[in-house]
Amino acid sequence: MKRAAIVLAAALAACANPAAHVPPFARQPYQAFSRQAVVALTLREWKTFGSPVDDAPPTPRPPKAAADMAERQEGLWQRVGEYWWLGQDAGTRESRWTGKHDENGRVFASDDDEAYAWSAAFVSYIMRMAGAGSHFPYAPAHHVYIDAAKLMAMHKTTGWAVTAERLELYAPVPGDLICYSRTAQPLTYDDLPAGRFAAHCDIVVATGRDQIAVIGGNVDDAVTMKHVPVTLDGRLAGLDRPLLDTRYPWFVALRLIGAGPSPVVATAP
Repeated sequence: MKRAAIVLAAALAACANPAAHVPPFARQPYQAFSRQAVVALTLREWKTFGSPVDDAPPTPRPPKAAADMAERQEGLWQRVGEYWWLGQDAGTRESRWTGKHDENGRVFASDDDEAYAWSAAFVSYIMRMAGAGSHFPYAPAHHVYIDAAKLMAMHKTTGWAVTAERLELYAPVPGDLICYSRTAQPLTYDDLPAGRFAAHCDIVVATGRDQIAVIGGNVDDAVTMKHVPVTLDGRLAGLDRPLLDTRYPWFVALRLIGAGPSPVVATAP
């Protein structure tokens, strides 16, 4: 009975303060939210997973055996668990997941990993640790902050640290996110806000003359970099032919607000 009371008290405390589990340096935060912090944290996590790069087209690939999935390896499934725990609000079901466990600590089948996709948890973790505080809509799915960013751009909401930009007009810089939909019919900027929809977002970590480097979570079951071609002015190239020129149907950039000036442009790795 005493243990049950403790568990109940902890659950009630989490509901009262959804950021109760967040370290003080990120909750207060100790330093202002910055693009530099977003990029540095993203690169750190990429290196933790072995610095994988995948520039191959996103065509269907043979399923991996569980033993070959980075997210299920010792030291890495726990890291994914930290993305869930710290990236989501306290007390949520998803906050108890790991790279291979459900909320009850049971190992789920590798064939079911799509139900536990952690790419949005990774973005949420990075933004939380970078000091976004209450100004980022932490969520287990990308559509939540994509729609919030579009509502910011439409001046229908306030307070979020991201705003949506048309890729035809905006050149993403380090710290920004670029996103594509995973719907049967790719979405466009004008379709937003679109409610619940499948999507993926990567964080821009470097820019160069003809390409930018982006990093996303749960790409090839890891934190993985890919390169995206750009025009001389930094806008994504080939937006009229996305599957040919950029390989992914990118449709919106999420520009960081209140994160200080853009860092010095670097050469994409």
